[in-house]
Amino acid sequence: MMNYVRAERILMKSHPEMSERWIQAKIAEDPSILGLGDLVLRAQERIHPKAGRLDLLLQDPDNARRYEVELQLGATDESHIIRTIEYWDIERKRYPQYDHCAVIVAEDITSRFLNVISLFNGTIPLIAIQMQALRVGSEMTVVFTKVMDELTRGLVDEDEDAAAAPTDRNYWLTTKESQETVKAVDKMLEVVNEIAPGYQLKYNKFYIGLSNDGRADNFMLFKPKKAHVNIELKMPRSEEVDQIIEGAGIETLEEYNSRWAMYRLRLTRDDVENKHDALLQLTKLVYAYRNS
Repeated sequence: MMNYVRAERILMKSHPEMSERWIQAKIAEDPSILGLGDLVLRAQERIHPKAGRLDLLLQDPDNARRYEVELQLGATDESHIIRTIEYWDIERKRYPQYDHCAVIVAEDITSRFLNVISLFNGTIPLIAIQMQALRVGSEMTVVFTKVMDELTRGLVDEDEDAAAAPTDRNYWLTTKESQETVKAVDKMLEVVNEIAPGYQLKYNKFYIGLSNDGRADNFMLFKPKKAHVNIELKMPRSEEVDQIIEGAGIETLEEYNSRWAMYRLRLTRDDVENKHDALLQLTKLVYAYRNS
């Protein structure tokens, strides 16, 4: 039978042996304990002239994403929130080639300051993580819990704003002069229905979306141009998806867009027909993520 051992919470700020430097060292040794993925340490106690020291600078090795991490024992306060945002701002201006996210890690993130922090979210990419030290028998551990995630803007839905006002197929064929690429979108719809029958195209002013049973379900968006169609796939970046895209020779509009959490592909009508198997695999993955 399993033995149950009750964990005892330890207040780090008042503990004689625990300190912010100790927590910082543990995260530096294994950044994955924060729950933000398999990150690597780029810098510790990074000096910012006239602004102090950034506790930790972490990076996702698979993309150009950096995390500016500020630690605090005890409850959050105004100075640490301001410092977190200030370090994020300095780093993003100094290294604009990276996508930056501010992270505040505190022992106690009060509801008051959680409300204050949430005001910035959406304008400033910001994550709040609460840490708790627990003693189990003679051993000690620290648990990190994400209490506020970065606001990720989803795909445009047909009822989001006037820019997404519904149109019809004729609008794309005539006004947009995209006859051939609209036919490519038709082919993509066939691919979607191989995975999940019943989907239809929903024509809007700036994109063509998907609908099922009369309701928008835009896990995939199409933006036909004269010579090609841009396709947006809303899902996390993964090595499997990268390999499918690279292996099929599918053109991308940019590196994975981590800010909007999507892949953006550029396809001709011939691509849609000739790269059917790869597009079918991608559709399976994005549809599976949509249902996860």
